[in-house]
Amino acid sequence: MCDLSFLKNYKLEGELLEIYEFPDPILKKVAKEVTVFDDDLIKTIKNMLYTMYNAPGLGLAAPQIGISKRFFVMDIDYDREKITNANGEEETRLSAFNPRVFINPKLSNHTGEIFYEEGCLSVPGIYEKVKRAQSISVVYQDLQGKIQTLEATDLLAICIQHETDHLDGIVFLERLSLMKRKFIKKQFLKERNK
Repeated sequence: MCDLSFLKNYKLEGELLEIYEFPDPILKKVAKEVTVFDDDLIKTIKNMLYTMYNAPGLGLAAPQIGISKRFFVMDIDYDREKITNANGEEETRLSAFNPRVFINPKLSNHTGEIFYEEGCLSVPGIYEKVKRAQSISVVYQDLQGKIQTLEATDLLAICIQHETDHLDGIVFLERLSLMKRKFIKKQFLKERNK
């Protein structure tokens, strides 16, 4: 059986993965279900968490690292604190980790409305208010393939919806009005190509 204790006693260790940026074609594909729950999946998830925390971000979906599979990691609870180290240099200390893993998530019971300024590691530097459901129900599998359920509200619900969109080939820009979306895409691609 795989050792899953890292989720409860998370330590910031792993390998930094490349984050694919918009408009990479992998971000437009609908991801396939995860059917194998093994040590390779665990290793990938550890590295995704490490990459997410170092970016820093609140979530990271498999398509964002070039894997078209239906899973993502997230942590909306961890703390980031700017400190001055012994050499007098400023650095960021991360603590209070609460990593979560969602495999093959299915969302239902979308209720209420909430607007939240979202960003995305695949669209760096862009932040826009997006309308989401304020509460949702989620059925998903854990790292061992066991079915789990969760009722999520507010920021947790927002992040789950954002990351699930990635699994469906949707980047948060697609949730904006057509005019705003065109303007932001044009500006983003112009900056990116400089």
